Amino acid sequence: MRLRIDFGYDGTDFSGWAAQPGLRTVEDVLSEGFGRILRTDPPRLTVAGRTDAGVHARGAVCHLDVLPEAYAALPGRSTRSPAEAAVTRLNGVLPADVRVHRVAEAAEGFDARFSATSRRYLYRIADAEAVQDPLRRRDTLWLRSVLSVDALNAASANLLGLKDFAAFCKQREGATTVRTLLAYSWRRASDGVLEGTVVADAFCHSMVRSLVGAVVPVAEGKRGVEWPGEVLAAGRRDPAVAVMPAHGLSLEEVTYPPDAKLAVRANQARAIRTLPGPD
Repeated sequence: MRLRIDFGYDGTDFSGWAAQPGLRTVEDVLSEGFGRILRTDPPRLTVAGRTDAGVHARGAVCHLDVLPEAYAALPGRSTRSPAEAAVTRLNGVLPADVRVHRVAEAAEGFDARFSATSRRYLYRIADAEAVQDPLRRRDTLWLRSVLSVDALNAASANLLGLKDFAAFCKQREGATTVRTLLAYSWRRASDGVLEGTVVADAFCHSMVRSLVGAVVPVAEGKRGVEWPGEVLAAGRRDPAVAVMPAHGLSLEEVTYPPDAKLAVRANQARAIRTLPGPD
């Protein structure tokens, strides 16, 4: 049977999501936790979004396949459901920088990665006009300059839509960089911190931090509003676009279609995407 896991983590002390020999990763820690409570070898996990070292998550989702009898045995002698027991027991063995919020039996056709319709990320910047709160130093980038919110939004708007984001991705052989950027906007929170919300159907490696790195120079007055769009159109990495520090970024939400459309969405997402040709 397949389980859906909703969880979050402080990415500061992790070398990202993906398991790597000799490094502490979220995947290893969570998989080992499941192995302990299920009394099995650490199971394989499939995650909706593979975050880099230092990136956080509040709304991460993954799935794993388990034997029904192992899942049913989780409550022991208690009156809790297997799902309730899984959350309690997992959080009892996991370190404090990883918390499981929910465990549920997945609907037929569910795939945490391929069934997803969107991922929403948040990037926090405390510029010279914001309160640089030391209690938020692990999830907020501090800058000495003053950033214009209007300029951030104007530059971000030029990047929306179905496009090839090769200029903002670390390319992998055989992987497409075509994505649909559904939303990209900025606001000042009550403490003056700039919060950038970035939503897409999917992201490629380093894409969000590069998208932020493309608009910050515009907000500082160092580049014109049209510059990020020009970089995008060039279709190649530009050394002038900084990949912003990881700690300002967090995965906030992953969305899925209704249960009846999960399998269809997964099949669509597995297909290699290309841009439509000219009429």
